[in-house]
Amino acid sequence: MQAEPVTVNREQVVATRSGWLMLPLLILVLLGSAATVVRTLVVAERHHMPPDLWVLFGGILVLALTVLLLTGLFTLQPNEARVLVLFGEYRGTVRTSGFHWGNPFYSNGPAIPVKGTDGTTASRPGHPGLPLRMRTRNKISLRARNMLVDKLKVNDKRGNPIEIAAVVVWRVQDTAQALFDVDDYETYVKIQSESALRHVASLYGYDHGEEAEVTLRSGVEEVCRALQVELSERLGKAGVTVEEARLTHLAYAPEIAQAMLRRQQAEAVIAARQKIVHGAVSMVDMALRDLAAKQVVVLDDERRAAMVSNLMVVLCGESEVHPVVNAGTLYT
Repeated sequence: MQAEPVTVNREQVVATRSGWLMLPLLILVLLGSAATVVRTLVVAERHHMPPDLWVLFGGILVLALTVLLLTGLFTLQPNEARVLVLFGEYRGTVRTSGFHWGNPFYSNGPAIPVKGTDGTTASRPGHPGLPLRMRTRNKISLRARNMLVDKLKVNDKRGNPIEIAAVVVWRVQDTAQALFDVDDYETYVKIQSESALRHVASLYGYDHGEEAEVTLRSGVEEVCRALQVELSERLGKAGVTVEEARLTHLAYAPEIAQAMLRRQQAEAVIAARQKIVHGAVSMVDMALRDLAAKQVVVLDDERRAAMVSNLMVVLCGESEVHPVVNAGTLYT
């Protein structure tokens, strides 16, 4: 039995009537209907006769309908949108900021569970203990948002436990997908960001990779680009675009940090020794060639070897060398 395919929603931008045009019109109708009801009752009382029921009920009906139509007024701030849903059917998205009027029967959207808020403590079925937050008139912010992915403990490519954290800059691109294709797009972004960060961290070694291998420490820019690409693929299903993804924390896990620090220190010492030896050999070679070229002194192989040994000790030694002056001849 095949599962029914999920419908992918796409945003449709629509325009609504201006609230500045509808507000005075509705106020005039409201005052007119109220005046009609009052006048009908006053005339009936003055003439001691029953009021005209058709006029009375018509005025009351128009008055109630006008009050209902007034609830269709709403405002949008810059970089804010409202998704219009009429009796369960998506009718479009308003993206223009300002004062608008729409069908008063456009729904306000479902309540969604949120952790750590101070609002109502009522829980939605299937989400016990999570307070509810109403999505006001299906309004969605289009502004850029920062989300900090807390420190995660993961294993890198070589299985070493590391700690990693990141910050993600994202915004809603398609309001229809954000509202209808996922249950709560903010929670979806948070969970998928953690999952993507774990996956990307497992694809690279922390450091000390092979030749030309990208690691988390040496290839931060490339790792951030890879994280942004994966986040874009994952969050595109929720109509969210990722503008930037950056690592904010990268370190070995505490249980291996000391051992890795000692390894790094040993490798640093070895690298420094290699440079010192390479420089010393170059200097000894230069000294011997200059002595031979300028014929300052002629040394046999044994004396040349002794000179090389002494120079290497002087150049590679960690402590200061105190030379011993030979007052005799060279061959005594």
